[in-house]
Amino acid sequence: MAAALLVCAVMLLPLAYLIVRAAEADSSSWDLILRMRTVWLGLRSAGLALAVTLAGVAIGLPLAWLTTRTDLPFRRIWAVLVALPLVIPSYVGAFALLGSLGQGGMLAGVLERIGITSLPDITGYPGAFLALTLFTYPYIFLLVAAGIRGLDPSLEEASRSLGHGAWTTFRRVTLPLLKPSIAAGGLLVALYTLHDFGAVSLMRFPAFTQAIYLQYKGAFDRTPAAILSLMLVGLALIVLVMERRARGRARYYRSGAGTRRPVTPIALGRWKWPALAFCTTITLIAFVMPISVILFWLVRGIRVGTEVSVMWQAAGGSILVSAGAAVLAVIAGIPIAMLSARHRGGLVSTAEKLSYSGYALPGLVVALSFVFFAANFTPALYQSLPLVIVAYVVLFLPQASEPLRGALMQLGPRIEEAGRALGRRRLKVFTAIVAPLISRGLLVGGALVFLTAMKELPATLLLRPTGFETLATRVWTGASAGVYSKAAAPALMLIVICAIPLYLLVRRVEVAQLEVQEIEVKAE
Repeated sequence: MAAALLVCAVMLLPLAYLIVRAAEADSSSWDLILRMRTVWLGLRSAGLALAVTLAGVAIGLPLAWLTTRTDLPFRRIWAVLVALPLVIPSYVGAFALLGSLGQGGMLAGVLERIGITSLPDITGYPGAFLALTLFTYPYIFLLVAAGIRGLDPSLEEASRSLGHGAWTTFRRVTLPLLKPSIAAGGLLVALYTLHDFGAVSLMRFPAFTQAIYLQYKGAFDRTPAAILSLMLVGLALIVLVMERRARGRARYYRSGAGTRRPVTPIALGRWKWPALAFCTTITLIAFVMPISVILFWLVRGIRVGTEVSVMWQAAGGSILVSAGAAVLAVIAGIPIAMLSARHRGGLVSTAEKLSYSGYALPGLVVALSFVFFAANFTPALYQSLPLVIVAYVVLFLPQASEPLRGALMQLGPRIEEAGRALGRRRLKVFTAIVAPLISRGLLVGGALVFLTAMKELPATLLLRPTGFETLATRVWTGASAGVYSKAAAPALMLIVICAIPLYLLVRRVEVAQLEVQEIEVKAE
């Protein structure tokens, strides 16, 4: 509890900044905010978050089941390919969609040759929905896949032995047990959609984040922007309450003895080809198409003589701060996840909600709050790398704590109680028994924070030391100037660097599952 409260104290900094700013508001600022347009902004943002979350579940859940429980051909390769869209920043993905499917894009150029001169406009809601769905569903896929690997196959085998088919077993046995993983992934997607700025801006979809950015950028008085940000936090709290109610008080771990063992893959039969077509379509749209657009601009820049250099210094800076944020976020997420999975009460609920406050805010708002506090209270940290790393943790802490919570909810408390009964201290029980058993959650959480921090832009631009560059800032420098050929090289390098740990994560989770089985045998 003490560790969780310390984490929450740091998470309160952006909220404290917003409250201080909002307290300075006069009647004109409140009149500007409390208009019907603001209500519509909230409804649009909430509607987009709901639609993207449902679509992400519809894509990520079947992909996770196909790549972990069936005899899908080359399923290990597909497990990596369908997760790769996670490495593409939303602003890069939105630009790729506009460059390929938008007016004057690559597809329009091809169709003009056969007499089709116009395409439907994808900007607005359709474009924002498509971009955010394609590049956020891997959150659900990775968490659900890890959850499926953590299930006890004896439950499914019992259902099959009672005469139930594969679909009935999945619907009545597997799906209810996956509720924590689905809820965790859906929560990450919903909150990511609420705080995303790049995709909604490029697609010209009016959302809360865009209004906040315009208020901060265009108005001398930042009070209205602070009030809008607090309203966005309130919207995120509603999402958290809904997720907690959906999670309920159900138990998702085994109550009896027995060990987990590898499950026999389910034969797809005649559904093999539709499954392959589904995986292929998602991979082509969500990964191959954006990469093709980036390569197009890269080649075009080389042809016109644009200097394309390998930016090792920017790549090293990205890896340094992202890896530091991943490690620190996992450490900070452990007490939050353990309280949420093992304890109830008002203080626990408050701590859990506070841990999401930064994730619900745009990076610009969190960065401004850290600039304010560092400049006024800790000048030594102003424009330093530790401040960048702490800001990343505040922004992406739920991505570390949610996989940990899901893993803990699948782990029965009797193993911990047995360790304590044998005279072991809590720390020893955690390091020797609990940590290995929740290794999937540790790996997934750290990897998600690393991958998202690699793509973070607003906080990096405001908090980085002078002269410090990341690949995201290089992409922004080229794209903001309209020179997409200069943005293509760092964007491609960013994707390649992120793809390597993502591939290792998918393979490592499978190895971790085998190690968990061995640990459980010894523990029981």
